[in-house]
Amino acid sequence: MSKRLDGTSMFSGINSGFTNAFSQLSGQYADGLTLENLSKALTNTNITNNAYTTTFASYMTNNFNSIDTNRDGVISADEIQNLMSQMAAQGLTREQIIALAGSSGLSSSLQETVLAHFDDIDKNHDGKVTNQEIQQYGIDSDLEKQRTADRNRLVNNMSMFYDNETNYEGSLLDYRYIDNQS
Repeated sequence: MSKRLDGTSMFSGINSGFTNAFSQLSGQYADGLTLENLSKALTNTNITNNAYTTTFASYMTNNFNSIDTNRDGVISADEIQNLMSQMAAQGLTREQIIALAGSSGLSSSLQETVLAHFDDIDKNHDGKVTNQEIQQYGIDSDLEKQRTADRNRLVNNMSMFYDNETNYEGSLLDYRYIDNQS
């Protein structure tokens, strides 16, 4: 049996990515993570020496104003933590998953599955998926797979009633009707 779809690793991977990138980048600048410093970091390969840090630095640069909630011009550790709490509570947009999940060490199959079924997973249609929505989708998918397997098993077992007629497209109720006709 395959593992049930669960977004925990995606959310924790993104959280870890932001935390690590923030730690690495903020240690480089005495005046903190300003927009100017983030822009410098993106062009300095000694600082952003891997795609992981570059991805999160780029995200912080592009979303600086929404992350810097106190508007002091510096992204603080508290603001990163608030961002992570907000993403965990409110969910991730399709764009956030595309931009961040691949660089967070997330399995590509989980990312592909969430993106492919994004609209089905997003039950409240707010344009974001939460871990709870992903988990519920996983449960619902497993239940549907089991129902399908049960129906297929039932149909395959019906062949004894229809002389192994494999192309029969009727239902269980047809058995009485056929039996009464003979």
